[in-house]
Amino acid sequence: MNFKKTAFDFIQKAYFLKSSPFFFIFYHMDKFQQILHDYWGYDDFRGIQREIIESICAGRDTLGLMPTGGGKSVTFQVPALSMHGVCLVITPLIALMKDQVDNLRHRGVKAAAIYSGMMHADVITTLENAIFGGVKILYVSPERLSSELFQKKLSHMKVSFITVDEAHCISQWGYDFRPSYLKISDVRRLKPDCPVLALTATATPRVVDDIQTQLDFKERNVIKMSFERKNLAYIVSKKSDKINETVRLLDENSGSAIIYVRSRKRTKEIAQALVSHGISATYYNAGLEDAVRSKRQNDWQTDKIRVMVATNAFGMGIDKADVRQVIHMDSPDSPEAYFQEAGRAGRDGLPSRAVLLYDGNDKAKLQRRISETFPDKDYIRKVYEHLAYFYQVGMGSGAGCRFEFNLDKFCMYFHHFPIQVNSALKILSRAGYIDYEDERDNMAQLTMLLGRDDLYRLSSLNEHESAVITALLRNYGGLFSDYCYIDESLIAMQTGIDRNEIYDILKNLSMRRILHFIPRKKIPHIRYSQRREEAERLIFSPEVYDDRKQEYTERVNAIINYAENDDVCRSRQLLRYFGEETSTDCGQCDVCIEHQKGETPKDLLAAAQAEINSILADNKPHFLAEITKTKLDMNIMKEALEFMISEEHVHIRDGKIIKG
Repeated sequence: MNFKKTAFDFIQKAYFLKSSPFFFIFYHMDKFQQILHDYWGYDDFRGIQREIIESICAGRDTLGLMPTGGGKSVTFQVPALSMHGVCLVITPLIALMKDQVDNLRHRGVKAAAIYSGMMHADVITTLENAIFGGVKILYVSPERLSSELFQKKLSHMKVSFITVDEAHCISQWGYDFRPSYLKISDVRRLKPDCPVLALTATATPRVVDDIQTQLDFKERNVIKMSFERKNLAYIVSKKSDKINETVRLLDENSGSAIIYVRSRKRTKEIAQALVSHGISATYYNAGLEDAVRSKRQNDWQTDKIRVMVATNAFGMGIDKADVRQVIHMDSPDSPEAYFQEAGRAGRDGLPSRAVLLYDGNDKAKLQRRISETFPDKDYIRKVYEHLAYFYQVGMGSGAGCRFEFNLDKFCMYFHHFPIQVNSALKILSRAGYIDYEDERDNMAQLTMLLGRDDLYRLSSLNEHESAVITALLRNYGGLFSDYCYIDESLIAMQTGIDRNEIYDILKNLSMRRILHFIPRKKIPHIRYSQRREEAERLIFSPEVYDDRKQEYTERVNAIINYAENDDVCRSRQLLRYFGEETSTDCGQCDVCIEHQKGETPKDLLAAAQAEINSILADNKPHFLAEITKTKLDMNIMKEALEFMISEEHVHIRDGKIIKG
């Protein structure tokens, strides 16, 4: 071999490649892969991850559609490390952003977050660090986007691109629309040259179009991964005794599981019932203290606990790939919510199950949610009026006034039900009359009960307690005279003590009367966006009420149809809802398994379909009796017809069959 000639040929090829338009992509593909390996330890990307990364790095507005567990975070974290400036990540999930920041810092990535409840000085410090290069990935809650301070600092910031996580929240046709997401357009105006990466795991074709419109995409650009999960069996189990059916399902499969229910109260009840059957279980809901939730999630993730019974507050960002079953004891109110929650099973690619328990009462419960979520307009006006009485806000006044809102107390005074009141307040908020933050995260507070000298003379403190008190005194002034808001994660970072242990130490010191610690809690707040109006003059536009009610009704009906349609493969039903056509059944859902038991020979079905097509060849509507009255077996004709209807080859209109 002529070594010199081989080296010369390589240099020539490299020079040619560099001068070609493909060099940018070739070079950065290697660079991206190197970043992935160095920071995450993976050798290559999965699915459409690389395609999304290349698109955003080429400066194109990009919408990435990836099912739960598809690896969304990599699609913005890797390019963020390869580009100059700060990647701005907008997400509504405060707990998730904190976890991701901790995880990134552990990997050596300069990451930070800004969210409601932070101290003003900490917000300024974080933003200035981002301006001067101390932050590579900055997580921001959507509520922060419209603040004057944030926009002023953002104008001085070098932003590489903007990531919008849970992007379906910006669409009024999405199942989880959040008005705060509409403020993202303000950021685009401040940074018009920054491309936007929108990411979501659940979006119908209508929502896909709306996301791009709302985010002012310069051109349509959707990169979509198939939502099909070949390892996941979707099952609808129609049993009246849901507890025993759940126990049976868990006994059949010994792996880790999540059980979803609708109410906080039921999480505890179901967990206790499972424990009484000898199953290792605990429960999780938004009403638990942060440290308790964190410990239970950690126990479940490390397999100390097998089953987590939870409301939909649990699951976002969980890093557990070996969940073998997700069981819904209560049905979600949309296919989007069901698909996202069910998709937390089997992320390791191994066989798993998503089971919906559905009995005779569930349809009525789902339909009742429509009136609970969209109460009558006169009822909403009554709640608005009672709110003014509750806070003694006079007619024409109250604009800008902010109040803590005790939902239980309000309902007791005026004989309301909490669910309808909560819905009414959300509609009033969307209509612009109030701002309603139903779960505002209030920071922990603390004050010293002992004087400084007494504190220093204490001999009963252990090493960790001394470290925590020293960090508190170093970071917060005025602790001896008044309550101060504190950030437990900051104390944890400075002391090197786990945040859960920080919480336990502060609770213990509080019990010993050394200090008084008020843990973080979520308190609803109401602010009057404008002066109080006469209730009868309140206007609810179609966009605020009628259109959204219609959309919600359609989603509720869609999940009912999914549960009750025992003729079409479950996977195909879900995929069609999201605009994805597939010609093959999954072969593992309850519908497919039932069909396989008494399967009609394919040649007979083909003959029956041909017979139906010949009858409908005149393009006229025909009654069912005309179609099934042939020489072929009536049951085979009906089975063929059901298949053709499910495939939309034929349709039913006014009780007659017509060709599709």
